[in-house]
Amino acid sequence: MSSEPVGSVSSESVSGTEPDGGGPVVVAVDGSRGSGRALEWALAAAALRAVPLRIVHVRGYDVPLVDGPFAAVLERGESDPVVDWARESVVGRAGLPDLEFVTVDGSPGRELPRLGAGAGLLVLGSRGRGGFASLLLGSNGLACAREAPCPVVVVPRAAEPEAPEAPPRVVLGLSAPAPDEHSVAFAFAEAGRRGARLHVVVAYPWPVLSSTPAGEFVMKAVADEETERDYANLADDLLAPYRERHPDVPVDLFIVPGDAARHLVDASHAADLVVVGRHRRRLAPGRILGSVTHAVLLHAACPVAVVPPESAGA
Repeated sequence: MSSEPVGSVSSESVSGTEPDGGGPVVVAVDGSRGSGRALEWALAAAALRAVPLRIVHVRGYDVPLVDGPFAAVLERGESDPVVDWARESVVGRAGLPDLEFVTVDGSPGRELPRLGAGAGLLVLGSRGRGGFASLLLGSNGLACAREAPCPVVVVPRAAEPEAPEAPPRVVLGLSAPAPDEHSVAFAFAEAGRRGARLHVVVAYPWPVLSSTPAGEFVMKAVADEETERDYANLADDLLAPYRERHPDVPVDLFIVPGDAARHLVDASHAADLVVVGRHRRRLAPGRILGSVTHAVLLHAACPVAVVPPESAGA
C-alpha cells in the first residue's frame, strides 16, 4: 500500500480474474453488518471494472467495538478474526476478482481515508461498529468522503431500491452553473458499466423573486420559467460531450426547483447509485464536503458515490 499507516500492516492475496490495469477497488471491513453489505457491493464493483479487490481491516485499539461478532479488543500479534471472517465469506465463489486481504493497525479516522491512495474506488458501510445506532453515517465515513483522494462509495444500512425489478439507474446531482466534470465523467462511466439509465438532476433556485417599483419582492412565473430554461440549456451543453463518448447510456434530464438534496434523496429510492461531487466550487479549495453532498450521504436510500475534484472519474 502506498500509505504509511501507524503500526503494522499484513496482507495476503488470492488469485482470481486478471485485472485490466486500473486501480483496485478497496473496501473497509470491520465485521459489522454494514461492512458486510459494503463488501458485497465492492465485490460486484471490482468485477465490473475487472480490477483487484483489496479487503482492508483497520484495527484501531482506541475505538469501542459495539456492533458485530468481534467485540473483544485484540492484543498485538494475534490473528485478525475480521479478516478471517471476510476471507471465509468470499473465497470459493465463482467469478471473483483478484483478492488481497490487508490488516492495518492504527486510528480508523486517520487510516481509512489514506486507503484511497492509488485506488480506483474506496467502499465502506455507512456506519461501522463504533458510534450510535441512530446515526446513518459515522465520523469515519464522513472523513473518507471528505478526505480520500479517490471516489468513495458509502453503502447504507438499507441498500435495496424501492423497485428492484426496474432497469438499473444511476442518479447524478449536477450543478449547472458550477459543474463538477469529474463527477459527471464518473457517473457516465458507471452507468455504462452497469447498463443503466443515467438520471441527471439539476436544481435551480425557487421561487424566483423580482422587485417591484415599490421595492417589494414578488414571485414571477415568467422569471421562474426563464430560469428553468437557462439551467436546461447549461446542462445540455455540459452533457453533450459525455453523451457523445457514451452513446449507449440513455440520459434523462430533470430540471427541478428548490432543494437539490431533497430531489436526490427522493430519486435514491429507485436508484442503484447516486453520484455527487465532494465540494462546492465557491468554497475555498480543499477537501470540503458541500451541504448537498453531506445531506445526501446522511439520507440516501441507496449507495452514494462522492467524487473528489481531482479524480479521473473513471
